[in-house]
Amino acid sequence: MRVVRGSEKVEEPLVGSALTVGNFDGLHMGHRAIMDTVIGRARALGGPAVVYTFEPHPRKVLRPDRAPRLLTTLEQKLELLEAQGVDVVIVEPFTLEFARLPAERFVGGILHERIRPEEVYVGYDFHFGRDREGSMRTLTELGPRLGFSVTIIPEVTVRDQDVNSTRIRGLLGEGKVEDSAMLLDRPYAVRGRVVAGDRRGRTLGFPTLNLEPESEILPASGVYAGHVRFLDEGQPAKGSVWCAVTNVGLRPTFKQDARVLAEAHLLDFEGEAYGRSIELGFEHRLRGEQKFSDVAALKAQIGRDIETAREHLARG
Repeated sequence: MRVVRGSEKVEEPLVGSALTVGNFDGLHMGHRAIMDTVIGRARALGGPAVVYTFEPHPRKVLRPDRAPRLLTTLEQKLELLEAQGVDVVIVEPFTLEFARLPAERFVGGILHERIRPEEVYVGYDFHFGRDREGSMRTLTELGPRLGFSVTIIPEVTVRDQDVNSTRIRGLLGEGKVEDSAMLLDRPYAVRGRVVAGDRRGRTLGFPTLNLEPESEILPASGVYAGHVRFLDEGQPAKGSVWCAVTNVGLRPTFKQDARVLAEAHLLDFEGEAYGRSIELGFEHRLRGEQKFSDVAALKAQIGRDIETAREHLARG
């Protein structure tokens, strides 16, 4: 997959392409439905499947006080798009100057002149241009004049509700990682670097990897079963995956921390991983975070958590 950092760097128009435009945070089932359509049509047209997206998220520039916390890092989003079969991703730097671009100039000057798609596919709630003045109607009127067709992809529903990033954020805020996985079509995962902690887990007999998250959202406080994947070179090897039990919270049994921490105990793992880049997946919520009367009670519960996690992860 080719990644182009800015539409002005598209050296030649992507003639015969099928294109979609959007933020695609989380790349959930609704987004994946759009991608499936775009990829299928690109194959039929004999051109590339193209995704045009923005970095940073527009609301982080326009309304930082109301900007959503994002479900995926740009790196995660690009990897997911590549895995689905997208050929080209154009990552447009979103600035205040870009935000002032009128809707018609965006369609004519960027989508048409620089990319030159044959077909464009967008979600049902698509808006664009200065003050979000461009709507689906604007695009469907301008597209045929410029030589490309426009198709609106309807919403995807699960349990009679729309699949959208806001709904997924709400589920994660309640710790409902199994439900969020249904909407994402994969377990929710965060990325970051392993940093030194107070080594309390090691003294308890359950050493942990302490995550300094790059991702903006952790699920609600509690204990989860999932997997850890190593993203960079080293030992364990890049791409290796380990079953894990992860605690998210303030560690109330000890002196309460000032910020929420994510600590993963890797099952059957021995060694150090400080400085490594990892992805931490949340597949099953085992229980909420709780304060124990003493260290012995905490150790006993951690042992039970590990056995429960093994059972969940063995079932898949």
